[in-house]
Amino acid sequence: MTTGTGFSGEVVEYYARYRRGYPDAVVGRIVDAFGLTQDDVALDLGCGTGQLTSVLARRVGTVVGMDPEPDMLASAAAADRTDRVAWVLGSDRDVPTVGRALRPLGALTVAVAIHWMDRAALFRAARPLLRLGGGIAVITNGAPLWLQDADWSREVGDFLRDWTGRPGATCQTDDAGRRLTHDALEDAGYDVTETTVEYTAPLSVDAVVGGVLSAMPLPPEPERGRFAAELGRRLDPYGALTEHVCVTLQLGIPRR
Repeated sequence: MTTGTGFSGEVVEYYARYRRGYPDAVVGRIVDAFGLTQDDVALDLGCGTGQLTSVLARRVGTVVGMDPEPDMLASAAAADRTDRVAWVLGSDRDVPTVGRALRPLGALTVAVAIHWMDRAALFRAARPLLRLGGGIAVITNGAPLWLQDADWSREVGDFLRDWTGRPGATCQTDDAGRRLTHDALEDAGYDVTETTVEYTAPLSVDAVVGGVLSAMPLPPEPERGRFAAELGRRLDPYGALTEHVCVTLQLGIPRR
C-alpha cells in the first residue's frame, strides 16, 4: 500500500459519511475466532476513516488504526470518542516495524483494503507478531453498489459505463479476489476458515450517490453536481431501495 491512492481531500468526506459500517456480529466473529479479550491489542490496517476500527475498539483493550492517507486518519481521529484507539500513519510495509512495538497482537484486520497490499509479504510478516491463537481477519464488506443483484444496482453499473466509459471495479471483492487472499494465507502458513454475516438494509438515493463518489476520483464542480443529479434521476424510478449485504470474513490462524 502506498500514499497517493486517491483517498484524500474532499473524497474523504464522502468515504466517512457514506461507506458502510460493520454490524456488531462481524466483530463478534473475529473476537470468537481469535479469543480476543480486553487484554488484547489489535491492528486495523488500511483503516480508512475507522468504520471497522471503532466497532473493534469496543471489544479489545487497544486498537491501532493504521492508514497511509493522512486525511483519512484525520477524519477518523476527529470522529473518535474513545480512548482505546491510536491512529498511526503507515502502510503494510510498516507492519514489521510497528508490529514489533505492539506484539503480541491478538488480531490483524484488513477491511476492504487488501487489494492495495502485497498479501504474501504482509501475511508472512504478521506471523511472528501474533500471539498464540491470534490471527488475521480479511474482510470484504459486501459487493460494490454497482455490482449487486438488484435492478437499481444494474442501473448504477450502466450509469458508470455511460459516464466513464468503463464498468465499475470489483476492488477484488469477488470470488477471484477472495481466492487470492485464501491462497496467500495458506501459502504463508495459516489455517483458513471463511464465514459470512448477512443483513438487509434500506438505502437512500443520496447514500448510493455518495457511496459511488467515495470510490472514484471526484469530478470537479460543476461536473460533480451533474453526476449526482443524473445518477439520482436514473434511480428515482426504482422507488425505495434495499441492499442485501454479505460481509465475508477470511480468518487465518498460523499453523504451529
